[in-house]
Amino acid sequence: MPRILPAPDALLGKRFDVVIAKMMGVSRSAAATLIDSGQARLVGRTSDKSAKIAAHDMIELDIVEEAPEPEPIDTTMPILYEDEDVVVVDKPVGMAAHASAGWTGPTVLGSLLGRGVHITEYGAAGRQGIVSRLDVGTSGLMLVCKSELAYKEMRRQFSEHEVVKTYHAVVQGNLTQDRATIEAPIGRDRVSDFRFTVTPSGKPAVTHWDVLERFSEATYVSVNLETGRTHQIRVHFSSLGHPLLGDSMYGANPRLAEATGVERQWLHAKKLEFKHPRTHVWTVVESSIPADLLHALDVLRGRAEQRANEQ
Repeated sequence: MPRILPAPDALLGKRFDVVIAKMMGVSRSAAATLIDSGQARLVGRTSDKSAKIAAHDMIELDIVEEAPEPEPIDTTMPILYEDEDVVVVDKPVGMAAHASAGWTGPTVLGSLLGRGVHITEYGAAGRQGIVSRLDVGTSGLMLVCKSELAYKEMRRQFSEHEVVKTYHAVVQGNLTQDRATIEAPIGRDRVSDFRFTVTPSGKPAVTHWDVLERFSEATYVSVNLETGRTHQIRVHFSSLGHPLLGDSMYGANPRLAEATGVERQWLHAKKLEFKHPRTHVWTVVESSIPADLLHALDVLRGRAEQRANEQ
């Protein structure tokens, strides 16, 4: 609906595009586009972007609101467990848990809603039903709550570390121990706040790992998280000098990633164990390793076998 406003006294004598930029809080080029398209105009006289605003000028705004692009829905994302309270999906790589600023791809929450799955309204707007998340570059199991009862109980279980989360990962280098625990606090990196790091001022974080297979240049491990900090597995192994294969953000060797065909961090949420929020029955859901990660394992085995034969 058009609005007619008086020209601001503080902007008298300024160019029309400058005035619109100030009034709308947009760039000067964006203001010029509004003027050229007729969405911003001067009442009763030529609405040229270079026109100087005079006293008693009236500005008419008829802004066309662009409808946001609908979020793409992933109709193929596997649902491995579902009942009236919870749904557990096998999140593919390249999918976010929920919508966020700048993200235009599919999300777990949006895809579930788009497929007609009922999700509780409990939780922050746009994140309802979500009690635990996975990175965009991490595949595997993620639980979303469908009922109010489930949201409250599963949030408690996750916060009190009662849920058993098992990941499979491939880290660079040869870990010296077959089994160990990393206990080191994690917080935001002061230089790059999108990264995390081990820091005394961080939140407590505990990671347990067991070696599944060794390749000399890399180690295949099973990981259990006692806590659930952002990027916890990635940060903890990087702090040991063993970043995840393909994880360029935390220091992985790009040549080894290229050689194995990995285009993301080698990390998969393999198994989820929890007490059902309504029945209290211990529930176990397990996922298969995706094809791209299996291919990397095959390449590492082949390289290890070749080195053994050459010795």
